[in-house]
Amino acid sequence: MTIDDGLVSLQFMVHPANVERIKKFVESVEPVDEEGSISLDEFFGKYFPGETEAAVCLRGSRTREGLTQKQLSDLTSIPQRHISEIETGKRTIGKETARKLATALNIDYRVFL
Repeated sequence: MTIDDGLVSLQFMVHPANVERIKKFVESVEPVDEEGSISLDEFFGKYFPGETEAAVCLRGSRTREGLTQKQLSDLTSIPQRHISEIETGKRTIGKETARKLATALNIDYRVFL
């Protein structure tokens, strides 16, 4: 949690089916500042145009952990070529692969799905 200009930034995990309900609730309590806030979809479109969210999340998580693709491959038994293809958006991530990656990267597997 960070505090900036009197606002507190929160991050939490929710079931995908509840995302829209929670967004509407938050907007009803704390109206969105059109100049300072953007949706997650807008964020990815603006800062990572043409890239999938899974690719950005994998690359960012791997970098955060200080791992090369080869090191992540060794930890997960996923071929390095597959990791590269996921990071470039040429390969999708299935549930089993997401679980292996998430375990190695200390994150929730659902960020990849």
